[in-house]
Amino acid sequence: MPAAPGDTCPVVPVAAVYGGNASGKSNLLDGLNFMRSAVLHSFAHWDVEGFVPRRPFKPVSGRADIPSVFVVELITEGIRYTYGFSLDDRAIVEEWLYSYPEKRKRVIFERVRHDIKLGSTVTELKSKLQVMEELTRPNALFLSAGARVNLEPLLPVYRWFATDLVIRSGDDASVRDIGQWIKDFVSKDSRNQARLVALLAAADVGVRDLRLDERDPAADDPSFTRPPPPEYDPDEQDESVRRRNFLAHAAYVAMGAHVFFGPEVELKFLHGPAGAEFTFDEESAGTRNWLALLPTVLEALDEGHVVVVDEIDTSLHPLLTARLVTLFRDEETNPNNAQLLFTTHDTSLLGTMLGDQVLDRDQIWFVEKRRDGSSDLYPLSDFKPRKDQNTERRYLAGSYGAVPVLGATDFADAVLGR
Repeated sequence: MPAAPGDTCPVVPVAAVYGGNASGKSNLLDGLNFMRSAVLHSFAHWDVEGFVPRRPFKPVSGRADIPSVFVVELITEGIRYTYGFSLDDRAIVEEWLYSYPEKRKRVIFERVRHDIKLGSTVTELKSKLQVMEELTRPNALFLSAGARVNLEPLLPVYRWFATDLVIRSGDDASVRDIGQWIKDFVSKDSRNQARLVALLAAADVGVRDLRLDERDPAADDPSFTRPPPPEYDPDEQDESVRRRNFLAHAAYVAMGAHVFFGPEVELKFLHGPAGAEFTFDEESAGTRNWLALLPTVLEALDEGHVVVVDEIDTSLHPLLTARLVTLFRDEETNPNNAQLLFTTHDTSLLGTMLGDQVLDRDQIWFVEKRRDGSSDLYPLSDFKPRKDQNTERRYLAGSYGAVPVLGATDFADAVLGR
């Protein structure tokens, strides 16, 4: 992939994150997900009483009330940006947005608590600053508030979070979610359903065609009722109860209205020459997870999105996962510079498959937990590995860390009660 405008360092199309169980891999992706949710929802949906729905780092010893810090560097609409913020349980502590349109840093805004300062290059915002300061609650991001009133200098970064950053988990999507993703993707282009079917066939899962049917449970069953939003009373005196109910309500809002309203999409799969029909639930876990990824992957390759997937290898054969990675590494299938960031335990991806190295050295990252419960994230390239070395074998042997420390007799002793 090309370097950022004005930069000399190319951006990798794929980043794979390895580490032991509970090492912090998922927390890395959770941080991105929280950042996205804060940008999209803090102004409209976070508690006006001042709660911040964060899950702070809890060290093994010491305080857990220090601010959480989130920073991302991104390229959108041909310009590089740095955006970040820090927050505690009640308010935004700091927030900043910089752009680099001509290799030089430009301040769009900097914020410390209630004090917001604009950069000299965004003069069109200055007349609106006082109104925006009054509009932006202590626990709402200025980016979130500004985008709601269409402050133009903030919109490219807001749009990146809203449309270009797509976060998926390997196996926690509901049938309703997957059906909606496929419906939305197919409705964009009449050729997209054929592309989905072709990738199902290429995966050798036995599916030769796919059909989408819509049904409204409320119309079919008069007794059907949608789940109501969780109750939230801002006047609740018990702070712990008020906070718990607020978090539940915020999660409900963030999930999207389509989860609770409108018709459901039923997926039907046709197998074999006779077209034997199978429902989604009747397909294998691997087929379901492969299909769940496909609309997101194809849309990313079409439009240059960043796709983040936790445990990408869930129920997928290593060869299939390798093929998926190759779609992002190949300039022919990825002409728009889409990126794939994923966590995995599949060490076969560290080696050679399909006649080639699946991942380059600068595309492999490790996460290792420290004694205090925090995690270190570092790339394989820090170790300056030789081109001819067996990366998979050296990783499993502990040469790069980020593997669980398993006692030779601990498991047998536990089973035998010794």
